Amino acid sequence: MATAVDRHIALIGFMGAGKSTVGKQVAVLTGRPFIDLDAEIERRHGPIPKLFERGEEEFRRLETAVAAEMLARSPSVIALGGGAFEAARSERALTVLLDVDVETAWERSRESDRPLAQDEASFRALYARRDYRAVADAVAEDAEGVLLAALGIELGGRPEADALIADPRALELHPIRLGDTYTAEGKTIAEAGRLWRELKVGRDATIAAYGGGTTTDIAGFVAATYMRGIRWIAIPTTLVGQVDAAIGGKTAVDLPEGKNLVGAFHYPDRVLIDPALLATLPEAERRNGMAEVIKTGLLAGRPLWELPEEEMIRACAAFKAGVCLTDPFEQKGRREILNLGHTFGHALEAASDYRLAHGEAVASGLTAALRLSGLEIPDVLEVQPVRVDRERAWAALQRDKKAREGKIRLVLLEELGKPVVREGEPREVRAALDELIAG
Repeated sequence: MATAVDRHIALIGFMGAGKSTVGKQVAVLTGRPFIDLDAEIERRHGPIPKLFERGEEEFRRLETAVAAEMLARSPSVIALGGGAFEAARSERALTVLLDVDVETAWERSRESDRPLAQDEASFRALYARRDYRAVADAVAEDAEGVLLAALGIELGGRPEADALIADPRALELHPIRLGDTYTAEGKTIAEAGRLWRELKVGRDATIAAYGGGTTTDIAGFVAATYMRGIRWIAIPTTLVGQVDAAIGGKTAVDLPEGKNLVGAFHYPDRVLIDPALLATLPEAERRNGMAEVIKTGLLAGRPLWELPEEEMIRACAAFKAGVCLTDPFEQKGRREILNLGHTFGHALEAASDYRLAHGEAVASGLTAALRLSGLEIPDVLEVQPVRVDRERAWAALQRDKKAREGKIRLVLLEELGKPVVREGEPREVRAALDELIAG
């Protein structure tokens, strides 16, 4: 299933499924226009009950024509009418079914002026006849579910691939077989070169990446560049991967001069998240993942770290999906907010020759960002000064990808849930960085 990165998100479902309500929420979270097909028809042609007086067949022709016009526009969130689901058969749209049981649908529709909701027996018969699943790419129950579906993110799901690039430890703890298996340790140009040479798949193949953020980064980068790009899926086995690293299409390798300096945007067709894989995760790795959870909660303005694990993972993945759909290739600026804490964190990682765990570095970076924002640091962020070379860290920070014309740009918070990108005054930034370093 292709994603909605460059396609409409088309919502289908029976009357009372909540297409308009959920559609408006998804539009806000993705920064896309919202189009309600029924409202658009009424704006142009008058009330739908009046249009139905001319006959349902005539109304359906009108509905199909307006839907086709909407689908010809730039990517939006479109709520299609209950009977317009056939119009969703389009290469230009990812179609998501908002499922609703007939009892709920009737309770929500019975007192409306909808022409097909005036008689309960007819309403139930119509519900039984319509086969929305035949045209749906995915099924969701709420806005979070739609966002996940729009980037092919599934909690569970059966993987299918022609080759597997796996972290050896993940493979040992949770064996999986998907075609030829290749192991990957680290994300360097040398490791990418080895994989390019060893791969034995064609241009129509799909690679599966199985492991943490390092594995999905290197495997995704290899997929982006091998034979000028082949399909891939991500199966993240760490908390960092499930809430952040495997989502959003960023693939990269590190250089001695900085983290992720060589990479490409190459979205996976699917991201398969199985929280059960976290059962064997060492506590240190779980803390690394929680740093990304805290970051996401600060951006969303909600204490996501307090949710039960599966809900927490789902909420974090959906939030990141929404941001990435707003700015898929970092061309509009919105996606920069995901770097909250990372300007400092990446600098610390580079100065440690990447021996410092990513999560530990991000937690330190979040502390610095919150201090510069003048906000209280949550108790859940427990960080200790790290031992790295100060000058190397400062040099790495100044090479940050967000820098413009030599000026440092930081993601800060006006308040929880309100991120902003600002230029940092060098002395203040250097002081904040020094506070994170021991000695």
